[in-house]
Amino acid sequence: MTVVLYWMSISHPSQVARKMLDLKGVEYELVDVVPLNQRIHLRLAGFSGGTVPALKLDGKRLQGSRQIARVLDERWPEPPLFPADPALRARVEEAERWGEEQLQPIPRRLFRYGVARDPQLRERVVRAQRLPVPAVTAQAIRPALEWYVRTVEADGRRATEAGVRADLAALPALLDHVDRLLGDGTLTLDPPNAATLQIMVSVNLMARFADLAELVASHACAEPARELFSTYRAGLPPFLDPEWLERLRTSPTA
Repeated sequence: MTVVLYWMSISHPSQVARKMLDLKGVEYELVDVVPLNQRIHLRLAGFSGGTVPALKLDGKRLQGSRQIARVLDERWPEPPLFPADPALRARVEEAERWGEEQLQPIPRRLFRYGVARDPQLRERVVRAQRLPVPAVTAQAIRPALEWYVRTVEADGRRATEAGVRADLAALPALLDHVDRLLGDGTLTLDPPNAATLQIMVSVNLMARFADLAELVASHACAEPARELFSTYRAGLPPFLDPEWLERLRTSPTA
């Protein structure tokens, strides 16, 4: 049996796929995909789409952490990523969908906005990814980043100023929702289910953004997210407009 995970360490959905494989105790080969090169790399590897995570499993090609979760649970039932009870499974699947469509885009969009607008931040990220000739590469990738900035995510927003400000306005309520899912048992921790992994990886990543660390830390979901993804440390220094953050701190739902 051959299991190959195509991933980017900087990608939080990729971290979810790797965590699922580790929890299942599956032996796998890891293939690093160079950021901004994923469309070409994955097409050459035989995948129909250009996004990570992507998994080869006995000749099958799977893409996306939600699809990967279902196939892994069918092949290796223990520990389960989805509960056996139909009603509870429906809650978990709805939370998983919400995590992918509503929460997951926010740190990705903030990241794209920051690296596209801030040359120093862009070079720092290039160096962290160990790409060649960082100063030159940071400048060369800007057109590609601008393309991603214009990409519309599942929630209808782009990585523009308007999109980022809308994200910041929505974030306190979204984190409150994560706390409720954790409190009512939809998100389990021992073992973590598919929704837990899908959601907590985004919480953990946002907690490592210096601009958002204080807000995330004020929520109950912050600690379990950190523990689940303790080795995922793809953080960012301050880069957002302080005025936007001040409004975030004084928001009634913050």
